[in-house]
Amino acid sequence: MSRTPQNSATKISSFVLIIIFIGLALSLSALMVALAYFGSGNEVLAGYFLLVGFLGVALSTYVLFQTRRRIMRLKIEVPPVTTTIECRKCGFKSVREFQRGDYIFKEVEPCQKCNDKMLITAIYREVKEKLGP
Repeated sequence: MSRTPQNSATKISSFVLIIIFIGLALSLSALMVALAYFGSGNEVLAGYFLLVGFLGVALSTYVLFQTRRRIMRLKIEVPPVTTTIECRKCGFKSVREFQRGDYIFKEVEPCQKCNDKMLITAIYREVKEKLGP
């Protein structure tokens, strides 16, 4: 029951892959028919089937590589995690990148102003909103 739902990009790409492979199979069968017509002596039909077969194979492989390239570009960027550190004594506040082992209320390096221990007060992700398409 714990299946992850597929996003629309994955559904579209699998549909496109099915269409591409069907086109590739039809193109390969056109090449086989062209060979059969060459064997029977009908060069005109064999030439047409040969042309259709090679164009189909070329188009299918081109679309397959373009779809693969598009899927590779759809990587999700994870927003950076930020840690806020505050001094309990003087109120000095520092923001730095999250480090493994950080947790809220953890005492960390001494304060730059008063040399007292500082405390992690917040850990959050900075989400940047996209403006339009």
